[in-house]
Amino acid sequence: MRTTVDLPDALLRELKAKAALEGTTLKHLVLALVEQGLRGSGDKAARRSKRSPLPTLSLNHPLAVRSFTNARLFELMDD
Repeated sequence: MRTTVDLPDALLRELKAKAALEGTTLKHLVLALVEQGLRGSGDKAARRSKRSPLPTLSLNHPLAVRSFTNARLFELMDD
């Protein structure tokens, strides 16, 4: 089936470049991207976009947290 989709010029240029880099046609690239979106691969992209841009560290055990009084904190700052 044929359809018409209006794409911004910048997006069309990006799609054409990606198709050329992947050695495929624009038609096949758009088809693959639409199928990925419908199959739920977009969920992974949504999760990625919610991630913090800052690096994170996963530990196998919780960190030991020391609590300090205000007086102790001021002592440490004076050192």
